[in-house]
Amino acid sequence: MIRNLINPYKFQQPISIKETSSHQLKKFLELMYILRKTEQKLAFEREKGFIGGPVHLSVGQEAISVGISKNLKKTDRVFGNHRSHSHLLSLNPNFYKLFAEILGKKTGFSKGMGGSMHLYDKTHGFYGSTPIVAGTVALAVGAAIAAKKSNLKDISVSYLGDGAIEEGVVHESFNLAKMLKLPILFVIENNLFASHMHISSRQPNEFSSRFADANRLPFKLLDGNNVVSVYENSKKIINKIRNGSGPAILELITFRWYGHVDWREDIDVGIKRSKNDIQHWKKRDPIKRLSQSMINSKLWSLKKEKDLNDKIDLEIKIAWDKARKDPFPSINSINKHVYSKD
Repeated sequence: MIRNLINPYKFQQPISIKETSSHQLKKFLELMYILRKTEQKLAFEREKGFIGGPVHLSVGQEAISVGISKNLKKTDRVFGNHRSHSHLLSLNPNFYKLFAEILGKKTGFSKGMGGSMHLYDKTHGFYGSTPIVAGTVALAVGAAIAAKKSNLKDISVSYLGDGAIEEGVVHESFNLAKMLKLPILFVIENNLFASHMHISSRQPNEFSSRFADANRLPFKLLDGNNVVSVYENSKKIINKIRNGSGPAILELITFRWYGHVDWREDIDVGIKRSKNDIQHWKKRDPIKRLSQSMINSKLWSLKKEKDLNDKIDLEIKIAWDKARKDPFPSINSINKHVYSKD
């Protein structure tokens, strides 16, 4: 069963939705479509040359951030990585501000100073992302210390990939979080690739949650393309953390449709990344699996799905056109946001 999690030919069927309300399911579906279409727009515009810098996309991984974010509060502290558009948009689906940021406009999340990989939206609980692999993991631990001292049952969330597990600071963070019994959830998005290299060429075992044992951390290993499972399991874990149980690890097996960066599939540069595998992972699409389950249960229809897609497509077009026309930051603002006024 566990080995099947990394098999692209498995888990392609519709998911179980019996215990989840139709309202919640529709929210999941809409938000996943927003994330998917936002990033597909970025891929298209990057290929056409309208985006100057690289974009690291998480198309195919939408169920993870959507399922987890629905269990978070605005006062929780969430930290991302170099592939964090979905982490941010799951908390605040303002794709206009994301477009503006990636285009370097002053109306963006980071006032046009950060681009795709330096995102920030503290108002909605997103404390930052960075291109440095594992660069925010220790920061998330620090935020968990602050959360514990505030005694408000807030938690910290650290998103990291299977490649980040190979950084020493991650293991130091696991250890410190355990020893101080901190309110933090480490979310390992295991998409099997660190940049272009498959995990089987880097590690003796494909599952990163095995490191939980070394630090006596509770963990769950799940299908990351099942949004209901991610939501239900993370809800239980997060509630325990809020009530003082200490840190935990949630490892979610998934797959990114695009390559390491931009619009390419990277089948020519990746070890064990084949066209055939990509096509089979696409059959494990978290959006299609949820949509089909809802249709089978008479909670959804192809007509409603088309209407939703048309609505989001129009909103994305309007947002992109608006962001392109927005002004760049003034030359005088270059040093303005280097240091916090706090």
